[in-house]
Amino acid sequence: MSKELIIHSAPHGVDVALLEDKKLVELHQERHSNQFQVGDIYLAKIRKVMPGLNAAFIDIGYERDAFLHYTDLSPDFKTLLKFTGQAVAGHSDGTLNKLDIQPEIQKGGNIKDVLPAKSNILVQILKEPISTKGPRLTCEITLAGRYLVLSPFTNSVGVSRKIDSAEERKRLKVLVESLKPKNFGVIVRTVAEGKDSRTLHEDLLNLEARWAEMSANLKGAQPVKKVLSEVDKTSALIRDILNPDFERIVTNSPALAKELEQYISVIAPDRKGIINRYNGNTPLFDHYGITKQIKSTFSKKVEIGTSGAYLIIEKTEACHVIDVNSGHRVANEQGQENNALQANLEAADEVARQMRLRDLGGIIVVDFIDMKSSENKRLVFEKMRELMTSDKATHTILPLSKFNLMEITRERVKPEIQINTSDECPTCAGSGTIKSTLLLSDDIESDLTHILQTQSKVKLYVHPIIEAYLKRGLFSIRANWSWKFKQWIRIYPNENISFNDYKFFDENDEEIILE
Repeated sequence: MSKELIIHSAPHGVDVALLEDKKLVELHQERHSNQFQVGDIYLAKIRKVMPGLNAAFIDIGYERDAFLHYTDLSPDFKTLLKFTGQAVAGHSDGTLNKLDIQPEIQKGGNIKDVLPAKSNILVQILKEPISTKGPRLTCEITLAGRYLVLSPFTNSVGVSRKIDSAEERKRLKVLVESLKPKNFGVIVRTVAEGKDSRTLHEDLLNLEARWAEMSANLKGAQPVKKVLSEVDKTSALIRDILNPDFERIVTNSPALAKELEQYISVIAPDRKGIINRYNGNTPLFDHYGITKQIKSTFSKKVEIGTSGAYLIIEKTEACHVIDVNSGHRVANEQGQENNALQANLEAADEVARQMRLRDLGGIIVVDFIDMKSSENKRLVFEKMRELMTSDKATHTILPLSKFNLMEITRERVKPEIQINTSDECPTCAGSGTIKSTLLLSDDIESDLTHILQTQSKVKLYVHPIIEAYLKRGLFSIRANWSWKFKQWIRIYPNENISFNDYKFFDENDEEIILE
């Protein structure tokens, strides 16, 4: 699977699109006004302790207090408090060599017994503010590098379970144990597999330098103060997903391209050549077909391939509901059951992509096309589990019920992206919106695919503006259709047809009605 990262820089911020085999799977928006990112570390003030919730509300400078639950305090919370006090007083040299490690707090304790009321505390953002909720915090401070994750106040070394080889896991553990500083724990990431001592040591030194920077920022600090910023979202994405499958990173910003080259030279010097600067006149996302994918994938109705099947995605107060529809899919020779299975397997692929792309969270109910065979239901369940392995969000998938419903829970970690999938209506004097013409042409093409299986000649009637749009240029949309379907598509204007509608007629001028 090939991967590409397309980064569009604008005055308001940066939009980052992750493509897998040319298909959009993740969309991230980084706004310059966003000061509260996952991984940022703050010297904060305890606002209120809530024993009933076993949690506390913390002031980190956001308009709403952040939330800290007891389970996010970290077993080494007492040591963290001691270190924070020493660092603020200027008694820390940036290492933990002389720090006395305190006893761990109880796993099932109460927050009022360990959290000093209205005192200062060192916290890290675990989740960005979402909707009406403030940030979610943790006191289990970690610093993530390319190959390693540094975890203070412990001496343990862990290795990613995704590294299958027991011999490689043992090699990495022994190697890192010989490199790590005192009173620091280290987690070895999956991408560290096969890396030598020098590479891991350089990554570890970078993390130690960041810890020393944070310690220096704590000296004499008063809450609320950000003492260490996580790398920007673009760099974090590159750090976390860069692998041999990554073909290129494209950006329209010379300054950002230079920053990325410098960052890549640190985390993966052999991959510097994948950075490309885009100089074209067409907008970057338009050039790579991302705008069209965004318009189609964030709408209520999402087409699945060219089979005519589609999803309807609805958001309710309590959950997200995804309805799988077969559309005008042509049944195969093996009957309705097998046809439903094939449609559901295709839909599972798109459902997994939609959850990741939209970052759907909470309870997600997928209503698949009815199947009677328990074996077919199992195949759809296994397919969904396989597809969701690339999703980093914590999730749980339940098998299909007797009503062909699949329940999924998925943790959401970033704010919802608001995408406008409509265009301004050119005939409404700015007072209305219509479905994007980018999607309208796709809908027409999908219907043509179905109709031309049974009809030899077809007439298409559309609004005059749409007719001009479909015929525009030497390599027009109509020309592409004619090449694809091996016949000339006749298009006629009709002012009585609404701007967002179209009709098909056969050679006898009888309207073709699609189910």
